[in-house]
Amino acid sequence: LGFTAALCTMMLGSIPQQDVFQRITSSKNVNIAVQAAILGGVMYFVFAFVPLYLAYSAVIISPDLVKQYLNTDPQMILPKLILNHAPLIAQVMFFGALLSAIKSCASATLLAPSVTFAENIVRGFFKHLSDQDLLKVMRITVFCFTAVVTFFAINSELSIFKMVENAYKVTLVAAFVPLAFGVYWSKANSLGGLLAVVGGLTVWISCEVLSPNAILPPQLAGLFASIMGMLVGGFVPRAKLNLI
Repeated sequence: LGFTAALCTMMLGSIPQQDVFQRITSSKNVNIAVQAAILGGVMYFVFAFVPLYLAYSAVIISPDLVKQYLNTDPQMILPKLILNHAPLIAQVMFFGALLSAIKSCASATLLAPSVTFAENIVRGFFKHLSDQDLLKVMRITVFCFTAVVTFFAINSELSIFKMVENAYKVTLVAAFVPLAFGVYWSKANSLGGLLAVVGGLTVWISCEVLSPNAILPPQLAGLFASIMGMLVGGFVPRAKLNLI
């Protein structure tokens, strides 16, 4: 179950992310949106094999380096391998690409939820906001989100992989089911989406606090609760849904 939970978290939790939404919403038509999403996923697989291959080559090139960092800080194996065994031009290209990837990913990850929060939540309460005021709200939201995330990253002792995994747990229990059922299930509705989000987050947080080491991992419990919430909301008769 632990391996299944990690697999679901990294695979399913990474689907409802800002890059997928950006490709879909910026496409001219449905076919381009589908092709862009599939092509992007394939390219992710291709590029992901590059650092995997380099890290695996460290076992052959420098086994002592792997033994030194494997049990203490394994994410340092690849940077140390580049520093110790690559020429200067390769080091510049590697760390330049690494910083570029981090900055581009961080900027997109901050902009997407900030714009969504300002457009869908703040504007819902303040319907008469002008575009200029909405832009100010977005800027303030980006700054606040950046401060919170930076504070968490500085004070956290988790590895980059663990922090990414924890972030994907949120999207797994709260965003994957509404997205998947909304696309593929004809009975999906707003009530089901709301129940899926609230139920998934509530069960996941409760399990993380009360029994984080239970047989059923908390994120899987939250995923099942999210599915149940969507099913319950989807099977509510249309007449009753209109009354709600």
